[in-house]
Amino acid sequence: MKKKISILWVDDEIDLLTAYLLFLEEKGYLLTTTNNGEDAIQMVKDNDYDLIFLDENMPGLSGIETLEKIKELKSFIPVVMITKSEEEEIMELAIGSKIADYLIKPVNPNQILLSIKKNTDTLRLVSEKTTHNYQKQFGLLGQQINSARNFSDWEEIYRKIVFWEIEFQNSDETGMYEVLNHQKTEANNEFSRFVKRNYEKWFSESSEEKPVLSPQIFQNFVFPLLEKGEKVFFILIDNLRFDQWKFLEKEICKHGKLEREELYCGILPTATQYARNAMFAGLMPEEINRIYPELWVFDEEEGGKNLKEEELLEKHFQRAGIKNSYHYEKVLNQKKGKKIIESFSDYLSYDLNVIVYNFVDMLSHARTDMEVIQELTNNEPAYRSLTASWFQHSYILELLKKLSGENVKVIITTDHGSVRVDNPVKVVGDKKTSSNLRYKVGRNLNYNKSDVYEISDPGSIHLPMTNISSKFIFATATDFLVYPNNYNHFVNYYKNTFQHGGISMEEMIIPLIQLEL
Repeated sequence: MKKKISILWVDDEIDLLTAYLLFLEEKGYLLTTTNNGEDAIQMVKDNDYDLIFLDENMPGLSGIETLEKIKELKSFIPVVMITKSEEEEIMELAIGSKIADYLIKPVNPNQILLSIKKNTDTLRLVSEKTTHNYQKQFGLLGQQINSARNFSDWEEIYRKIVFWEIEFQNSDETGMYEVLNHQKTEANNEFSRFVKRNYEKWFSESSEEKPVLSPQIFQNFVFPLLEKGEKVFFILIDNLRFDQWKFLEKEICKHGKLEREELYCGILPTATQYARNAMFAGLMPEEINRIYPELWVFDEEEGGKNLKEEELLEKHFQRAGIKNSYHYEKVLNQKKGKKIIESFSDYLSYDLNVIVYNFVDMLSHARTDMEVIQELTNNEPAYRSLTASWFQHSYILELLKKLSGENVKVIITTDHGSVRVDNPVKVVGDKKTSSNLRYKVGRNLNYNKSDVYEISDPGSIHLPMTNISSKFIFATATDFLVYPNNYNHFVNYYKNTFQHGGISMEEMIIPLIQLEL
Protein backbone atom coordinates (compact mmCIF):
# COMPACT_ATOMS: atom_id res chain seq x y z
CA MET A 1 0.00 0.00 0.00
CA LYS A 2 1.36 3.41 -0.96
CA LYS A 3 2.49 5.54 2.02
CA LYS A 4 0.52 8.77 2.49
CA ILE A 5 2.46 12.03 2.21
CA SER A 6 2.66 13.80 5.58
CA ILE A 7 2.55 17.63 5.46
CA LEU A 8 3.04 20.24 8.21
CA TRP A 9 1.43 23.62 7.47
CA VAL A 10 2.60 26.57 9.58
CA ASP A 11 0.60 29.83 9.33
CA ASP A 12 -0.58 32.32 11.93
CA GLU A 13 -3.93 32.48 10.08
CA ILE A 14 -4.29 28.72 9.75
CA ASP A 15 -8.03 28.92 10.55
CA LEU A 16 -8.56 30.75 7.27
CA LEU A 17 -7.01 27.88 5.30
CA THR A 18 -9.66 25.23 6.04
CA ALA A 19 -10.71 24.99 2.39
CA TYR A 20 -7.11 24.26 1.33
CA LEU A 21 -6.68 21.65 4.05
CA LEU A 22 -9.92 19.86 3.12
CA PHE A 23 -8.91 19.91 -0.56
CA LEU A 24 -5.55 18.26 0.21
CA GLU A 25 -7.08 15.71 2.62
CA GLU A 26 -9.50 14.68 -0.15
CA LYS A 27 -6.44 14.15 -2.35
CA GLY A 28 -5.08 11.69 0.23
CA TYR A 29 -2.51 13.82 2.06
CA LEU A 30 -2.03 13.80 5.85
CA LEU A 31 -2.18 17.38 7.19
CA THR A 32 -0.87 18.68 10.52
CA THR A 33 -1.13 22.37 11.35
CA THR A 34 0.17 24.98 13.75
CA ASN A 35 -0.04 28.76 13.91
CA ASN A 36 3.47 29.67 15.16
CA GLY A 37 7.14 28.96 14.59
CA GLU A 38 7.94 27.77 18.14
CA ASP A 39 5.40 24.94 17.98
CA ALA A 40 6.51 24.09 14.43
CA ILE A 41 10.12 23.58 15.55
CA GLN A 42 9.02 21.26 18.38
CA MET A 43 6.77 19.31 16.02
CA VAL A 44 9.65 18.84 13.57
CA LYS A 45 11.78 17.55 16.46
CA ASP A 46 9.13 15.01 17.44
CA ASN A 47 7.80 13.93 14.03
CA ASP A 48 8.80 13.11 10.50
CA TYR A 49 7.23 15.13 7.69
CA ASP A 50 7.57 14.78 3.94
CA LEU A 51 6.95 18.50 3.30
CA ILE A 52 6.43 21.74 5.24
CA PHE A 53 4.43 24.79 4.13
CA LEU A 54 5.72 27.81 6.06
CA ASP A 55 4.23 31.31 6.23
CA GLU A 56 6.94 34.00 5.98
CA ASN A 57 5.18 36.73 8.01
CA MET A 58 4.26 35.48 11.51
CA PRO A 59 4.35 37.09 14.96
CA GLY A 60 7.04 35.81 17.28
CA LEU A 61 9.51 33.76 15.27
CA SER A 62 9.34 34.86 11.64
CA GLY A 63 9.14 32.41 8.80
CA ILE A 64 12.82 32.93 7.93
CA GLU A 65 13.91 32.35 11.56
CA THR A 66 11.71 29.26 11.79
CA LEU A 67 13.13 27.97 8.50
CA GLU A 68 16.70 28.28 9.80
CA LYS A 69 15.84 26.28 12.94
CA ILE A 70 14.06 23.59 10.91
CA LYS A 71 17.06 23.26 8.56
CA GLU A 72 19.35 22.83 11.59
CA LEU A 73 17.14 20.00 12.86
CA LYS A 74 16.24 18.16 9.64
CA SER A 75 17.82 19.77 6.59
CA PHE A 76 16.45 17.05 4.28
CA ILE A 77 12.77 18.08 4.67
CA PRO A 78 11.68 20.28 1.76
CA VAL A 79 10.18 23.58 2.95
CA VAL A 80 7.86 25.71 0.78
CA MET A 81 7.77 29.38 1.80
CA ILE A 82 4.41 31.18 1.42
CA THR A 83 4.37 34.97 1.68
CA LYS A 84 2.45 38.11 0.79
CA SER A 85 5.71 39.92 0.09
CA GLU A 86 7.25 40.25 -3.32
CA GLU A 87 10.32 42.06 -1.96
CA GLU A 88 13.52 40.81 -3.55
CA GLU A 89 15.35 40.78 -0.20
CA ILE A 90 12.81 38.39 1.33
CA MET A 91 13.04 36.10 -1.70
CA GLU A 92 16.85 36.07 -1.54
CA LEU A 93 16.84 35.28 2.19
CA ALA A 94 14.44 32.40 1.63
CA ILE A 95 16.34 31.02 -1.36
CA GLY A 96 19.64 31.40 0.51
CA SER A 97 18.14 29.28 3.29
CA LYS A 98 17.59 26.50 0.76
CA ILE A 99 13.83 26.50 0.44
CA ALA A 100 12.29 23.99 -1.94
CA ASP A 101 9.74 26.39 -3.42
CA TYR A 102 8.41 29.94 -3.04
CA LEU A 103 4.70 30.85 -3.37
CA ILE A 104 3.16 34.35 -3.21
CA LYS A 105 -0.29 34.87 -1.73
CA PRO A 106 -3.00 34.57 -2.77
CA VAL A 107 -2.35 31.01 -3.90
CA ASN A 108 -4.90 28.66 -5.43
CA PRO A 109 -5.31 24.95 -4.59
CA ASN A 110 -3.71 23.79 -7.84
CA GLN A 111 -0.54 25.80 -7.08
CA ILE A 112 -0.34 24.06 -3.72
CA LEU A 113 -0.94 20.65 -5.31
CA LEU A 114 1.74 21.24 -7.95
CA SER A 115 4.25 22.27 -5.30
CA ILE A 116 3.53 19.10 -3.31
CA LYS A 117 3.97 16.86 -6.32
CA LYS A 118 7.14 18.66 -7.38
CA ASN A 119 8.71 18.21 -3.96
CA THR A 120 7.44 14.80 -2.84
CA ASP A 121 6.50 12.88 -5.95
CA THR A 122 8.97 14.04 -8.57
CA LEU A 123 10.97 10.82 -8.68
CA ARG A 124 7.89 8.68 -9.33
CA LEU A 125 6.49 11.07 -11.92
CA VAL A 126 9.85 11.35 -13.69
CA SER A 127 10.21 7.56 -13.65
CA GLU A 128 6.78 7.03 -15.14
CA LYS A 129 7.34 9.66 -17.83
CA THR A 130 10.82 8.33 -18.65
CA THR A 131 9.50 4.79 -18.95
CA HIS A 132 6.62 5.89 -21.15
CA ASN A 133 8.89 7.91 -23.46
CA TYR A 134 11.48 5.14 -23.77
CA GLN A 135 8.76 2.59 -24.53
CA LYS A 136 7.66 4.81 -27.42
CA GLN A 137 11.24 5.08 -28.70
CA PHE A 138 12.25 1.43 -28.13
CA GLY A 139 11.06 0.16 -31.52
CA LEU A 140 12.49 3.12 -33.45
CA LEU A 141 15.87 2.71 -31.77
CA GLY A 142 15.84 -1.00 -32.59
CA GLN A 143 15.21 -0.17 -36.25
CA GLN A 144 18.11 2.30 -36.24
CA ILE A 145 20.43 -0.34 -34.79
CA ASN A 146 19.48 -2.84 -37.49
CA SER A 147 19.75 -0.34 -40.36
CA ALA A 148 22.93 1.58 -39.37
CA ARG A 149 25.26 1.86 -42.37
CA ASN A 150 27.97 4.37 -41.42
CA PHE A 151 29.75 5.85 -38.43
CA SER A 152 27.37 8.84 -38.32
CA ASP A 153 24.47 6.43 -37.86
CA TRP A 154 26.27 4.86 -34.92
CA GLU A 155 27.03 8.26 -33.40
CA GLU A 156 23.30 9.01 -33.37
CA ILE A 157 22.46 5.60 -31.89
CA TYR A 158 25.05 5.94 -29.15
CA ARG A 159 23.89 9.46 -28.30
CA LYS A 160 20.35 8.14 -27.84
CA ILE A 161 21.46 5.20 -25.69
CA VAL A 162 23.51 7.49 -23.44
CA PHE A 163 20.57 9.91 -23.21
CA TRP A 164 18.28 7.15 -21.97
CA GLU A 165 20.93 5.77 -19.60
CA ILE A 166 21.17 9.14 -17.87
CA GLU A 167 17.38 9.65 -17.92
CA PHE A 168 16.91 6.32 -16.13
CA GLN A 169 19.73 7.11 -13.72
CA ASN A 170 17.74 10.19 -12.64
CA SER A 171 14.67 8.05 -11.93
CA ASP A 172 14.00 5.04 -9.72
CA GLU A 173 12.83 2.81 -12.57
CA THR A 174 14.79 -0.46 -12.78
CA GLY A 175 12.69 -2.72 -15.01
CA MET A 176 12.92 -0.63 -18.17
CA TYR A 177 16.56 0.19 -17.42
CA GLU A 178 17.27 -3.52 -17.79
CA VAL A 179 15.47 -3.47 -21.14
CA LEU A 180 17.71 -0.57 -22.18
CA ASN A 181 20.79 -2.54 -21.12
CA HIS A 182 19.69 -5.43 -23.34
CA GLN A 183 19.18 -3.03 -26.24
CA LYS A 184 22.64 -1.55 -25.60
CA THR A 185 24.13 -5.06 -25.69
CA GLU A 186 22.39 -5.67 -29.02
CA ALA A 187 23.74 -2.34 -30.31
CA ASN A 188 27.29 -3.17 -29.23
CA ASN A 189 27.13 -6.53 -31.00
CA GLU A 190 25.95 -4.84 -34.20
CA PHE A 191 28.50 -2.05 -33.85
CA SER A 192 31.27 -4.67 -33.56
CA ARG A 193 30.09 -6.31 -36.79
CA PHE A 194 30.03 -2.87 -38.42
CA VAL A 195 33.64 -2.17 -37.39
CA LYS A 196 34.79 -5.58 -38.57
CA ARG A 197 33.28 -4.90 -42.00
CA ASN A 198 34.50 -1.34 -42.39
CA TYR A 199 37.57 -0.54 -40.29
CA GLU A 200 40.17 -1.50 -42.91
CA LYS A 201 38.24 0.43 -45.58
CA TRP A 202 38.67 3.67 -43.61
CA PHE A 203 42.38 3.65 -44.47
CA SER A 204 41.69 3.56 -48.18
CA GLU A 205 42.20 6.81 -50.11
CA SER A 206 38.80 6.35 -51.76
CA SER A 207 36.87 5.95 -48.50
CA GLU A 208 34.10 8.59 -48.44
CA GLU A 209 32.52 7.62 -45.12
CA LYS A 210 35.68 7.55 -43.04
CA PRO A 211 35.07 9.11 -39.61
CA VAL A 212 37.45 11.51 -37.92
CA LEU A 213 40.16 9.33 -36.35
CA SER A 214 42.64 9.96 -33.53
CA PRO A 215 45.52 11.29 -35.70
CA GLN A 216 43.28 14.02 -37.17
CA ILE A 217 42.26 15.72 -33.93
CA PHE A 218 44.86 18.49 -33.88
CA GLN A 219 44.58 19.07 -37.62
CA ASN A 220 40.77 19.32 -37.52
CA PHE A 221 40.13 21.08 -34.23
CA VAL A 222 43.25 22.73 -32.77
CA PHE A 223 45.30 24.13 -35.66
CA PRO A 224 42.36 26.08 -37.19
CA LEU A 225 41.88 27.89 -33.85
CA LEU A 226 45.57 28.75 -33.62
CA GLU A 227 45.52 30.06 -37.18
CA LYS A 228 42.71 32.44 -36.16
CA GLY A 229 44.86 33.79 -33.34
CA GLU A 230 42.94 32.08 -30.54
CA LYS A 231 44.54 31.01 -27.28
CA VAL A 232 43.75 27.33 -26.74
CA PHE A 233 43.77 25.03 -23.73
CA PHE A 234 43.63 21.42 -24.92
CA ILE A 235 42.61 19.20 -22.00
CA LEU A 236 42.78 15.46 -22.52
CA ILE A 237 41.10 13.35 -19.82
CA ASP A 238 42.38 9.84 -20.38
CA ASN A 239 39.65 7.19 -20.70
CA LEU A 240 36.70 9.61 -20.58
CA ARG A 241 33.56 8.08 -22.07
CA PHE A 242 30.75 10.03 -23.71
CA ASP A 243 28.29 9.15 -20.93
CA GLN A 244 30.75 10.47 -18.34
CA TRP A 245 31.08 13.74 -20.28
CA LYS A 246 27.27 14.11 -20.36
CA PHE A 247 27.26 13.68 -16.59
CA LEU A 248 29.89 16.46 -16.26
CA GLU A 249 28.37 18.74 -18.90
CA LYS A 250 26.12 20.81 -16.61
CA GLU A 251 28.95 21.62 -14.20
CA ILE A 252 31.44 22.43 -16.96
CA CYS A 253 29.03 24.67 -18.85
CA LYS A 254 28.57 26.88 -15.79
CA HIS A 255 31.98 28.32 -16.61
CA GLY A 256 31.86 28.70 -20.37
CA LYS A 257 29.76 28.57 -23.51
CA LEU A 258 29.52 25.19 -25.23
CA GLU A 259 30.44 25.84 -28.87
CA ARG A 260 30.57 22.30 -30.19
CA GLU A 261 30.13 18.72 -29.09
CA GLU A 262 31.63 16.19 -31.49
CA LEU A 263 32.02 12.45 -31.43
CA TYR A 264 35.05 10.98 -33.16
CA CYS A 265 36.42 7.47 -33.60
CA GLY A 266 39.28 6.23 -31.45
CA ILE A 267 41.68 4.00 -33.39
CA LEU A 268 42.35 0.35 -32.64
CA PRO A 269 43.69 -0.72 -30.27
CA THR A 270 41.66 1.65 -28.07
CA ALA A 271 44.59 1.85 -25.68
CA THR A 272 46.65 4.83 -24.55
CA GLN A 273 49.85 3.56 -26.13
CA TYR A 274 48.28 3.61 -29.59
CA ALA A 275 45.41 6.11 -29.55
CA ARG A 276 47.04 8.97 -27.63
CA ASN A 277 50.43 8.66 -29.34
CA ALA A 278 48.61 8.72 -32.69
CA MET A 279 46.68 11.83 -31.66
CA PHE A 280 49.74 13.80 -30.56
CA ALA A 281 51.86 12.64 -33.49
CA GLY A 282 49.17 13.22 -36.11
CA LEU A 283 50.20 9.82 -37.46
CA MET A 284 49.03 6.23 -37.19
CA PRO A 285 51.25 3.98 -35.02
CA GLU A 286 52.89 2.29 -38.03
CA GLU A 287 53.97 5.69 -39.39
CA ILE A 288 55.30 6.75 -35.98
CA ASN A 289 57.42 3.61 -35.78
CA ARG A 290 58.66 4.00 -39.35
CA ILE A 291 59.43 7.75 -39.28
CA TYR A 292 60.43 8.15 -35.61
CA PRO A 293 61.49 4.67 -34.43
CA GLU A 294 63.16 6.15 -31.37
CA LEU A 295 59.77 7.43 -30.20
CA TRP A 296 57.85 4.15 -30.42
CA VAL A 297 57.89 1.34 -27.82
CA PHE A 298 56.41 -2.04 -28.76
CA ASP A 299 54.05 -3.92 -26.44
CA GLU A 300 56.62 -6.54 -25.49
CA GLU A 301 59.36 -4.01 -24.76
CA GLU A 302 60.13 -2.75 -21.27
CA GLY A 303 59.38 0.80 -20.18
CA GLY A 304 56.52 3.27 -20.37
CA LYS A 305 54.63 3.41 -23.64
CA ASN A 306 53.58 7.09 -23.43
CA LEU A 307 56.73 8.85 -22.33
CA LYS A 308 57.37 10.55 -25.67
CA GLU A 309 54.12 12.46 -26.12
CA GLU A 310 55.72 15.89 -25.94
CA GLU A 311 58.32 14.93 -28.55
CA LEU A 312 55.62 13.50 -30.82
CA LEU A 313 53.64 16.72 -30.47
CA GLU A 314 56.72 18.77 -31.38
CA LYS A 315 57.32 16.66 -34.50
CA HIS A 316 53.65 17.11 -35.43
CA PHE A 317 53.95 20.90 -35.14
CA GLN A 318 57.11 20.92 -37.25
CA ARG A 319 55.53 18.89 -40.05
CA ALA A 320 52.41 21.11 -40.01
CA GLY A 321 54.47 24.31 -40.01
CA ILE A 322 52.86 25.51 -36.77
CA LYS A 323 54.99 28.24 -35.18
CA ASN A 324 52.80 29.04 -32.18
CA SER A 325 54.19 28.79 -28.68
CA TYR A 326 52.91 25.82 -26.68
CA HIS A 327 53.35 24.00 -23.40
CA TYR A 328 52.74 20.34 -22.55
CA GLU A 329 51.92 19.01 -19.08
CA LYS A 330 50.87 15.61 -17.77
CA VAL A 331 48.99 15.49 -14.47
CA LEU A 332 49.37 12.18 -12.66
CA ASN A 333 48.71 13.36 -9.10
CA GLN A 334 47.20 16.12 -6.98
CA LYS A 335 50.55 17.84 -6.52
CA LYS A 336 50.95 18.45 -10.27
CA GLY A 337 47.33 19.58 -10.59
CA LYS A 338 47.83 22.10 -7.79
CA LYS A 339 51.03 23.39 -9.41
CA ILE A 340 49.09 24.31 -12.57
CA ILE A 341 46.61 26.36 -10.53
CA GLU A 342 49.40 28.09 -8.60
CA SER A 343 51.30 28.91 -11.83
CA PHE A 344 48.16 29.79 -13.77
CA SER A 345 49.42 33.15 -15.11
CA ASP A 346 52.47 31.45 -16.66
CA TYR A 347 50.23 29.21 -18.78
CA LEU A 348 48.38 32.20 -20.22
CA SER A 349 51.59 33.29 -21.96
CA TYR A 350 51.40 30.32 -24.37
CA ASP A 351 49.26 30.14 -27.50
CA LEU A 352 48.48 26.49 -26.76
CA ASN A 353 48.52 24.49 -23.54
CA VAL A 354 48.18 20.71 -23.81
CA ILE A 355 47.32 19.16 -20.46
CA VAL A 356 46.76 15.44 -19.92
CA TYR A 357 44.83 14.31 -16.83
CA ASN A 358 45.05 10.62 -15.99
CA PHE A 359 42.52 10.30 -13.17
CA VAL A 360 39.66 8.53 -14.98
CA ASP A 361 42.07 5.96 -16.40
CA MET A 362 43.51 5.39 -12.93
CA LEU A 363 39.97 5.03 -11.58
CA SER A 364 39.24 2.38 -14.22
CA HIS A 365 42.35 0.40 -13.31
CA ALA A 366 41.79 0.89 -9.58
CA ARG A 367 38.33 -0.61 -10.00
CA THR A 368 40.01 -3.79 -11.17
CA ASP A 369 42.65 -3.89 -8.44
CA MET A 370 40.96 -2.39 -5.35
CA GLU A 371 37.93 -3.97 -3.70
CA VAL A 372 36.71 -0.66 -2.22
CA ILE A 373 36.60 0.97 -5.69
CA GLN A 374 34.77 -2.09 -7.05
CA GLU A 375 32.09 -1.59 -4.40
CA LEU A 376 31.82 2.14 -5.19
CA THR A 377 31.48 1.48 -8.93
CA ASN A 378 29.51 -1.75 -9.03
CA ASN A 379 27.50 -0.61 -12.07
CA GLU A 380 27.50 1.97 -14.84
CA PRO A 381 25.51 4.65 -12.96
CA ALA A 382 27.87 4.37 -9.99
CA TYR A 383 30.90 4.68 -12.31
CA ARG A 384 29.44 7.86 -13.82
CA SER A 385 28.59 9.27 -10.40
CA LEU A 386 32.07 8.64 -9.00
CA THR A 387 33.60 10.37 -12.03
CA ALA A 388 31.31 13.36 -11.43
CA SER A 389 32.21 13.44 -7.73
CA TRP A 390 35.91 13.45 -8.57
CA PHE A 391 35.46 16.21 -11.14
CA GLN A 392 33.58 18.50 -8.75
CA HIS A 393 36.63 18.48 -6.45
CA SER A 394 39.31 18.32 -9.14
CA TYR A 395 41.95 20.78 -10.26
CA ILE A 396 40.48 20.60 -13.78
CA LEU A 397 37.37 22.36 -12.49
CA GLU A 398 39.57 24.88 -10.67
CA LEU A 399 41.41 25.51 -13.92
CA LEU A 400 38.14 26.07 -15.83
CA LYS A 401 37.01 28.54 -13.16
CA LYS A 402 40.26 30.47 -13.51
CA LEU A 403 40.03 30.44 -17.30
CA SER A 404 36.49 31.83 -17.23
CA GLY A 405 36.61 35.34 -18.67
CA GLU A 406 40.15 35.01 -20.04
CA ASN A 407 38.93 34.90 -23.67
CA VAL A 408 40.34 31.46 -24.44
CA LYS A 409 39.08 28.39 -26.26
CA VAL A 410 39.05 25.15 -24.31
CA ILE A 411 38.94 21.74 -25.96
CA ILE A 412 38.14 18.79 -23.70
CA THR A 413 38.57 15.34 -25.18
CA THR A 414 39.97 11.88 -24.58
CA ASP A 415 41.99 9.20 -26.34
CA HIS A 416 39.65 6.23 -25.78
CA GLY A 417 36.82 5.02 -23.56
CA SER A 418 36.29 1.79 -21.66
CA VAL A 419 33.66 -0.95 -21.48
CA ARG A 420 32.47 -3.12 -18.62
CA VAL A 421 33.39 -6.66 -19.65
CA ASP A 422 31.42 -9.76 -18.71
CA ASN A 423 32.07 -12.52 -21.27
CA PRO A 424 35.40 -14.42 -21.22
CA VAL A 425 36.95 -15.63 -24.50
CA LYS A 426 39.81 -18.13 -24.45
CA VAL A 427 43.11 -17.24 -26.16
CA VAL A 428 46.43 -19.05 -26.14
CA GLY A 429 49.68 -17.15 -26.69
CA ASP A 430 53.42 -17.33 -26.00
CA LYS A 431 55.39 -15.34 -23.42
CA LYS A 432 55.76 -12.36 -25.74
CA THR A 433 52.02 -11.96 -26.28
CA SER A 434 50.70 -8.62 -25.01
CA SER A 435 48.83 -8.68 -21.70
CA ASN A 436 45.84 -6.41 -22.50
CA LEU A 437 42.46 -8.08 -21.97
CA ARG A 438 40.78 -6.42 -24.97
CA TYR A 439 43.45 -6.97 -27.62
CA LYS A 440 46.42 -9.25 -28.16
CA VAL A 441 49.42 -8.88 -30.42
CA GLY A 442 51.90 -11.69 -31.00
CA ARG A 443 53.13 -14.44 -33.30
CA ASN A 444 51.71 -17.63 -31.85
CA LEU A 445 48.10 -16.85 -31.03
CA ASN A 446 45.48 -19.57 -30.89
CA TYR A 447 41.79 -18.58 -30.72
CA ASN A 448 38.37 -19.07 -32.25
CA LYS A 449 38.24 -16.67 -35.21
CA SER A 450 34.52 -16.05 -34.80
CA ASP A 451 35.13 -14.67 -31.28
CA VAL A 452 37.47 -11.83 -32.27
CA TYR A 453 38.34 -9.28 -34.95
CA GLU A 454 41.48 -10.73 -36.51
CA ILE A 455 44.09 -8.64 -38.32
CA SER A 456 46.68 -10.92 -39.93
CA ASP A 457 48.38 -8.00 -41.68
CA PRO A 458 48.76 -5.16 -39.10
CA GLY A 459 49.97 -2.86 -41.86
CA SER A 460 46.47 -2.91 -43.39
CA ILE A 461 45.24 -0.84 -40.44
CA HIS A 462 48.53 1.03 -40.01
CA LEU A 463 49.77 -0.80 -36.94
CA PRO A 464 53.46 -1.68 -36.45
CA MET A 465 54.69 -5.24 -36.06
CA THR A 466 57.89 -6.60 -34.56
CA ASN A 467 58.15 -9.42 -37.10
CA ILE A 468 56.45 -10.61 -40.25
CA SER A 469 54.20 -13.15 -38.50
CA SER A 470 52.72 -10.79 -35.87
CA LYS A 471 48.93 -10.63 -35.62
CA PHE A 472 46.47 -8.42 -33.78
CA ILE A 473 43.18 -9.70 -32.41
CA PHE A 474 40.53 -7.52 -30.78
CA ALA A 475 37.77 -8.43 -28.36
CA THR A 476 34.33 -7.14 -29.32
CA ALA A 477 31.28 -5.87 -27.40
CA THR A 478 31.75 -6.92 -23.75
CA ASP A 479 34.16 -9.84 -24.26
CA PHE A 480 37.56 -10.12 -22.58
CA LEU A 481 40.48 -12.34 -23.55
CA VAL A 482 41.65 -14.91 -21.01
CA TYR A 483 44.33 -17.62 -21.08
CA PRO A 484 43.20 -21.20 -20.29
CA ASN A 485 45.74 -21.41 -17.44
CA ASN A 486 44.02 -20.42 -14.15
CA TYR A 487 40.97 -19.68 -16.29
CA ASN A 488 38.37 -19.56 -13.51
CA HIS A 489 40.54 -17.35 -11.31
CA PHE A 490 41.07 -14.74 -14.02
CA VAL A 491 37.44 -14.86 -15.15
CA ASN A 492 36.24 -14.12 -11.61
CA TYR A 493 38.91 -11.46 -11.11
CA TYR A 494 38.25 -9.49 -14.30
CA LYS A 495 34.53 -10.01 -14.91
CA ASN A 496 32.56 -6.75 -14.56
CA THR A 497 35.71 -4.62 -14.62
CA PHE A 498 36.20 -1.68 -17.00
CA GLN A 499 38.69 -2.44 -19.77
CA HIS A 500 39.80 -0.85 -23.03
CA GLY A 501 41.66 -1.81 -26.17
CA GLY A 502 38.91 -3.49 -28.16
CA ILE A 503 35.75 -2.73 -30.10
CA SER A 504 32.67 -1.23 -28.45
CA MET A 505 30.71 1.98 -28.69
CA GLU A 506 32.02 3.04 -25.29
CA GLU A 507 35.66 2.62 -26.32
CA MET A 508 35.55 3.93 -29.89
CA ILE A 509 32.80 6.60 -30.06
CA ILE A 510 34.35 9.27 -27.89
CA PRO A 511 33.71 12.95 -27.15
CA LEU A 512 35.41 16.19 -28.15
CA ILE A 513 34.02 19.38 -26.65
CA GLN A 514 34.91 22.99 -27.45
CA LEU A 515 34.15 25.77 -24.95
CA GLU A 516 34.52 29.51 -25.13
CA LEU A 517 35.60 30.95 -21.78
